[in-house]
Amino acid sequence: MEKTLNRIHLVSDPEETYYLQVSWEKDLGTGFGIILSDGQCAWTGKVSEAEISREAADMEMNREKYVEELRKALIAGEESASKYNFTVSRDEENTDCHFSYERNLKDGSFRLGSLKLQKVSSPAEVIKELIGCCLDRLQRLQAKKDHLQKENARLVSDCRDVEKRLEKCVQAKEELEADLYNRFVLVLNEKKAKIRNLQKLLNEAKEPAADAKRARNSAATSQMGTGRENYYDGSTDEESENLTRASLPSVSEQRDSLLCSPDVIDTAPRRKRRQRTAVPAGTGAKMA
Repeated sequence: MEKTLNRIHLVSDPEETYYLQVSWEKDLGTGFGIILSDGQCAWTGKVSEAEISREAADMEMNREKYVEELRKALIAGEESASKYNFTVSRDEENTDCHFSYERNLKDGSFRLGSLKLQKVSSPAEVIKELIGCCLDRLQRLQAKKDHLQKENARLVSDCRDVEKRLEKCVQAKEELEADLYNRFVLVLNEKKAKIRNLQKLLNEAKEPAADAKRARNSAATSQMGTGRENYYDGSTDEESENLTRASLPSVSEQRDSLLCSPDVIDTAPRRKRRQRTAVPAGTGAKMA
């Protein structure tokens, strides 16, 4: 069984202090018991699970939400004291006590629940039980405090060790960066020197290539000039030959012109006359 002990103040008399003990088995929603004491008298009562369900239904509130409101009002104690109001009304003989608890709102308040408590015949035993509950809770809190202190000391020690290791790592990182930077500078300078040498070799290789290209261009230009001259000379000779051939008539044309020309004189009779004049006179009779 779990128990909690809280100190509450009444709305009607804030100076008056009451001690409220709430106990439950598994969960607050399954029912709980209450012990209320003002330091002299004590009252006790119980709330069943059915009563909790009925109160939630009367307020039209979800049961889980209602149980959560009960936990905040009865168990949280001074942490939420300003959000909840408590009322205690006793009869003249202090035999019965009516205890109620409400939730504060902006425009008012609504009642979470109430129950009738009966006076305990031996309040000293109840007060002793309350004191024992306080001492048990104090002991648990003290043990928890010691555990937390040890855990805190361990965490502080671990934090210091981590800080020292971190400082060493930072120092090693800086040394490594400096070493890598120096190596990078050396490699970069070597690369630059190689690039300059390659550019120099490339320029030296480009100069003979340019000279050879210019020589080839000049030779090609001269050859083109000579070829043009030969070409022009050959065409002139051919043209003169063609003109000569065109000016001279062919043999058939010459023959036709001679035969057809009226000015041509036949040479055969002349030859006969020369032959006649050359023969002696004595031969003429014989010839006849």
